[in-house]
Amino acid sequence: MTTPIPRSINLRQVAEEAGVHPSTASRALNSATRHLVAAPVAERVQEAAARLGYRPDAAAMSLRTGRSRLVGALVPGIANPVFAPILAAAAAALSADGHALLVADPGDDPERAAEFVAELAARRVDGLLLATVSLRDDPALAACRLRGLPTVLVNRSGGEGVPAVVSDDRGGMALAVEHLVGLGHRRIAHVGGPAPLSTGLLRREGFERAMAAAGLDIPPGWVEAATAYGRAEGEAAATLLLTRCPGVTALACANDLLALGAYDACHRAGLRIPADISVTGHNDMPMVDLIEPPLTTIRIPHERMGREAARLLLERIHQGAEAGTLVLASGLVQRGSSGPPPDGMTATA
Repeated sequence: MTTPIPRSINLRQVAEEAGVHPSTASRALNSATRHLVAAPVAERVQEAAARLGYRPDAAAMSLRTGRSRLVGALVPGIANPVFAPILAAAAAALSADGHALLVADPGDDPERAAEFVAELAARRVDGLLLATVSLRDDPALAACRLRGLPTVLVNRSGGEGVPAVVSDDRGGMALAVEHLVGLGHRRIAHVGGPAPLSTGLLRREGFERAMAAAGLDIPPGWVEAATAYGRAEGEAAATLLLTRCPGVTALACANDLLALGAYDACHRAGLRIPADISVTGHNDMPMVDLIEPPLTTIRIPHERMGREAARLLLERIHQGAEAGTLVLASGLVQRGSSGPPPDGMTATA
């Protein structure tokens, strides 16, 4: 026997159940207009809608309001654990305003990112969160500007006149270097992030400034930029540094995936962490406290970053808010991958 399809509940039925006019029910069920309805009435309407199983017709609402109640997000790797808490916090904040989040993963392909922008725009998204932008002439950002889409950058900067929510990349890397110097390290090399990305550039600047502040030179070849934020790329960069940096006692890495690759390079070279060499990461992505040894890293406020990015985007959607960059403080999380340098290895390289 075929199960009958449940009948669709419409707004008029919700209004009758709540004892109000349909226009009042409509305002009470719309987060943007709910303030126009007395709180007890709005609550009664919402309870009636929940009781009847009412779901707004998204297509009809989009035609009526000119908004889809959808927000797109582009991330450069959906499997990267850094983005899960950022997206979860953003989705929760957007949901409270009646928006749903659509996530697309163009990887590290700028042109593919621009194609995703076009596809999301065709679905009439109200705005976009971009975690993919590069520093110069980013195609996805250009596509957003061309279409007039409200946009906020997340975890990366690079768009003049576009709001961004980022961590203090320079300051975070400085904390890692200061920590290593405080342990007695003087021969510190840097596994950098990709040069075209703001995180790669700013964290390298933070490394260089902190080394200079400690009175330490950076010999030629002691900084190696990875081609991408990945474990394999981190291993390749760290292997080069271990080969050409005699006596290196610490690797300060621009993110945690690069640090995991540095672990692999050190293990292949027969180096014990931290007895022979210390390794630090950046981001404090989930589960880096479970590897052996647990990773010393820089914690960025993932959840707050997602919430603030959603807040800025909603302000831009509803009010056309002005652009600005919100920089969130980072903090050092000391774990087992950092320790004093081996005996006799505290002299400056």
